[in-house]
This record gives sequence, C-alpha cells and structure tokens, in this order.
Amino acid sequence: MPTPSEHTRLSVQARLGERARTAWPQIDQLHVRHRGAFAYVEAELPHGARAKLMRLRYAGAASRWGFALYYASSDRYEDSLRPTGSATGTPADALDCACRLHLAALDI
Repeated sequence: MPTPSEHTRLSVQARLGERARTAWPQIDQLHVRHRGAFAYVEAELPHGARAKLMRLRYAGAASRWGFALYYASSDRYEDSLRPTGSATGTPADALDCACRLHLAALDI
C-alpha cells in the first residue's frame, strides 16, 4: 500500500482545512492525523466537542483517496462510496459527504 509523501500530507491537510472553513461553518477547526496510508479526520465543534468524521486511504495520487465513514454506533470506520458511486475521489468531496451525514443533525 503506497504512503503519501510529507508534501502530499500537508497539502491534503491544508485543502481539507480550507474546505471546512468555506463550506462547513459548524466546524471551528479540522484535525487531521496521518498514519501510514491513512488520514483520520475529526471536526472540532463549538464548545470544544470533537466528532470523528472519516478516514481517507491514499490511492497513489494527491487527488485520489479512498473513503471510510466513521460510525459511532460501532466505533469503526467503514469503507464507503461517494454519492457519485465512486470508491475514490478528492479529499474535499469525501469531507462534504461525511459532513452531510455527521453534521446535518446537529443544531449548532
């Protein structure tokens, strides 16, 4: 399994942060943690609460990542398809999908 370079990790983190700032005002800050080929993404919500959103899996290019949603009911990440039906895509598209699921029900 390929692992992203430091430049790719920093680029993805910056792009996700920018997407969260422009599209998801419910998020105070986005936290991205990298481990091997994976990037784990959490949202910091108002009043300091954190919500796990998703896990990205590097697919060999900065714009191609697999996607797994976080399910609190099982405390697991489950591989998911994007609304387009694709298994891979941009990190920003994955963030939008995860936020629609996790943040839509929040009244913040």
